[in-house]
Amino acid sequence: MMKRAKLTIVGAGNVGATTAHWAAAKELADVVLVDIPALDGVPQGKSLDLSQAAPIEGFDVHITGATAYEASADSDIVVITAGLPRKPGMSRDDLLAKNAEIVKAVTEQVARTSPHAILIVVSNPLDAMVYVAHKVSGFPAHRVIGMAGVLDTARYRAFIAAELNVSVEDIQALLMGGHGDDMVPLPRYTSVGGIPLPELLPADKIDAIVKRTRNGGAEIVGLLKTGSAYYAPSAAVVQMAEAIIRDKKRILPCAAHCGKEYGVGGYFVGVPAKLGSRGVEEIIEVKLTAEEKTLFDGSVEHVRQLIKSIRI
Repeated sequence: MMKRAKLTIVGAGNVGATTAHWAAAKELADVVLVDIPALDGVPQGKSLDLSQAAPIEGFDVHITGATAYEASADSDIVVITAGLPRKPGMSRDDLLAKNAEIVKAVTEQVARTSPHAILIVVSNPLDAMVYVAHKVSGFPAHRVIGMAGVLDTARYRAFIAAELNVSVEDIQALLMGGHGDDMVPLPRYTSVGGIPLPELLPADKIDAIVKRTRNGGAEIVGLLKTGSAYYAPSAAVVQMAEAIIRDKKRILPCAAHCGKEYGVGGYFVGVPAKLGSRGVEEIIEVKLTAEEKTLFDGSVEHVRQLIKSIRI
C-alpha cells in the first residue's frame, strides 16, 4: 500500500482551517493543523470537527490538531498561513514587520521538524514572506513557493466568466508579478474556450476587470470588515499542493524564485511555473511586450523594496 502524503497547515484560522477542509475532502493527504500554544484547543477542535464530517462526506484521511510542531514531523508539504490578517484600509505592506517575525518563527520550527518538506507560503505581504521563509529555512529555492497567482487568476477568471456569461471552466488566464496593486494581468495570454480574450471584450471592459482583480482582496476585506478572504485562497493552496503530491506537472502562476529568468535577479515573484513532486520544476518564460515588461519590472522593484526593509 502506498504511503499517504502528509500535509501540515500552520495557522488554524479561516484560511488554514478551510485549507484542511478542501485537502481532506479530496483525500489529498493526512492533515495536521498547527497553531500557537495560546490558542490551544482551536486546532484540535477544528480537526475533530472536520474528522466527524468524514463519515458523511466519505473521505478517509487522518486529521490531527496540535500546538506543538512534533505532530507535524516529516511532512511532505507545509502550508504557512500564520500571520495577522488585513483590516479595512490596510495594505498588504502594512503587515510587513509583524508578519516577517511570525513567518520567521514558524519557518524555524518547520525546518527543524520537516527538513525535506516543500513550503507553500500564504502569509502577506506574500512575495516578501516567501523570501523570509526561503532565507530562514535554508531550503533549496524550488522547495519554497508562494501562493498568489492561482488566487489572482481565479478572481480574474471569475470576473471574466461573469462579464461574458460563460462557464469558468472554459477560461484560462495568466497573471504575473507581485501580489496586489502591481500585479500584471496578461489579456493576450487569456483565452475563453481557446479564443483570445481581446477578441471577446473591448479594452475598457478588460481594464475594468483587471482593476477589480487587483483590488480583489481589498474588496472582500471591505465587505467582511472583520476579516479577509479564505475560501478562494485556501482552494488555491490545495490546487498547488495537489499538483505537487500527485506529481501533476501543472503550469500554475506562483511566486517562485527567479534568478536569470525574466532578469529578476534572485527574488520570488509571480511567474508561470511547472509544479510537480520536486516543487517548482521549471519556470516558464513567456514573451512580454515592452509595456508588459515595464509593468513586470515595476512589480519586481516593489518586491525588492519590501525585502530591503526586512531584518531577518
